[in-house]
Amino acid sequence: MRLENKVAVVTGGGRGIGRGITEQLLSQGAKVLIAQRQPLDEPLSQQENVAYISVDLADVNAPYLIANTAQEVFGGVDILVNNAGFMFEKSLDDMTEQEWDTMMAVNMRAPVFLTKALLPLMRAQGGASIINIGSIEGLGANPWHAAYCGSKAGVHGFTRALAIDLGKDNIRCNAIAPGWINSDLSHDYINAQDNPTQAKQELLKLHPVGRTGEPADIGATVVFLASQDSAFITGQVIVVDGGRTAKLPLPF
Repeated sequence: MRLENKVAVVTGGGRGIGRGITEQLLSQGAKVLIAQRQPLDEPLSQQENVAYISVDLADVNAPYLIANTAQEVFGGVDILVNNAGFMFEKSLDDMTEQEWDTMMAVNMRAPVFLTKALLPLMRAQGGASIINIGSIEGLGANPWHAAYCGSKAGVHGFTRALAIDLGKDNIRCNAIAPGWINSDLSHDYINAQDNPTQAKQELLKLHPVGRTGEPADIGATVVFLASQDSAFITGQVIVVDGGRTAKLPLPF
């Protein structure tokens, strides 16, 4: 197994994209500490190589609580996956400062300071791989997503800067920019449209591969970036979107 005896911290690792990441890491022999507010479901909580800490990533103390738990439970950290985040749709006219600050606290500040909190453990291991989950909305935009797009563009920029600063410590840092990934939330969004069947057909047309993504697609990319297979890759934003952003739109 490519990640046998490696320890990973995954924020939001119990559901959605995070669940796909956790499952792929476990399949390759890694031990995983999941940090999120929601408790784990029974199948995941009973996994031998899974530990859990309940934290609110908007709390400034959360990164240090996670780092302490990683030290106590696993004795070190080899892989950090900054996955947790959220999104809301709101125009700038209607957005409040508190809403903006909350978005940045979870989507941007938490990855930055969790990385800071875990650096001593990663340096002690002689190196590590940090994988930040950005978004294709850090590269483009949808309507009413100013806060979300801003936060994800920040994640991409932070990724590149960190790769430069930490290369000397044998710590690599890359980001993944997922496109449309199937989840309960994305299914609910489609089903809320006036014509869900047509909406799904139009969505599929945006993807040259003929399908939307699965959490396991992101998880498999995380495994690659966490492993020695990607030892010469750092400072990159890898788009995993089934070709959606490569396809030029047509008016017909």
